[in-house]
Amino acid sequence: MSLALAQVIDETSLTDQVRQLVQAELPPIVDAIDTGTLYPSAFMRKLGALGAFAAHADVRGVDLNPAIDAMSEVAEICGSTGFMTWCQDALVWYVANSDNVALKEKLLARVADGAMLGGTGLSNPMKSFFGIEKLKLKGTRVDGGYVVNGALPWVSNLGPDHVFGTIFETPDGEKVMFIANCADPAVELLPCDPFLAMDGTGTYGVQFRKAFIPDDMVLAHAAMPFVTKIRAGFVLLQAGMGTGIIRDCIEIMQRMKTPLGHVNKYLTAQQPEDFTSALSALENEVQILASTPYETSDFYWRRVVEARLQIGDLAMAAAHATMLHTGARGYMKSHRAQRRMREAYFVGIVTPATKQLRKMLAEMAT
Repeated sequence: MSLALAQVIDETSLTDQVRQLVQAELPPIVDAIDTGTLYPSAFMRKLGALGAFAAHADVRGVDLNPAIDAMSEVAEICGSTGFMTWCQDALVWYVANSDNVALKEKLLARVADGAMLGGTGLSNPMKSFFGIEKLKLKGTRVDGGYVVNGALPWVSNLGPDHVFGTIFETPDGEKVMFIANCADPAVELLPCDPFLAMDGTGTYGVQFRKAFIPDDMVLAHAAMPFVTKIRAGFVLLQAGMGTGIIRDCIEIMQRMKTPLGHVNKYLTAQQPEDFTSALSALENEVQILASTPYETSDFYWRRVVEARLQIGDLAMAAAHATMLHTGARGYMKSHRAQRRMREAYFVGIVTPATKQLRKMLAEMAT
């Protein structure tokens, strides 16, 4: 970071700080991240140094909006890095909400300032809670902790010195949430086959072979009440991924007005103004919900699920419209419209995916 940029950042709000850092340093590396030749750990640590991951680390009177806004600035330039920002934010959210004092003293400051990076291994557990998959990790109680075996197919924002949160099940059916350390020889990172996008996100399969999890790395010995506590924050923090992508899609469509507006006007109900209006309404709803992430009412939880579903739907619709607005030029690998389309579909399939969200809403109605 240049001295001039550092001086400007020091005098502005968190969102502005992140915007300045993102616009200065992320565009030159976006293609490398997208193609998987770069995992941007250095950039992620700079985000952490600004406080982008720490805004929700103090859970007293917490408001998730600063974290969401910062993530949205990142995702507006790069959806992959926006996703990694969410992974880190979710990790901070887990640790901050744990009652394990030893765990918080060991990890909270380090994950909140980006000194230690990591992610969230809750895709399989979240699916298992709604009858979509079976829980893949099994653990048994031993002196001072647990021994865990099993494998997770995909966990992101990982590396050999990273950590992540996930859940295992004991023989008697109890579910325990814990922090796994990728530096443990019993925790092996396995390369994944190439994805359509997101190859630069540090995504691996993770194999546990008799991994010892000490009690001071347990987030909650009773995982289900803990998940109920953190679930709204887990879901709402994802909003920044989608809103950033949508905002850039709108900007791309606006740029097409001069060369192609005379024909793009026939794309009825797919104009940038339509998406701007929809995005504004959705951001207002998220802002309200994110200010009270510990709300316990069924009505509130339904609004959270509905908002998350709408974010994914709007991101995919905006990216689809962007491809139509840009035409053949957007179909070229050198144009960011096709990258935004691939990233937007990820918002629709990352846990909780569109189909899971719809299943959740259907079950709420019964």
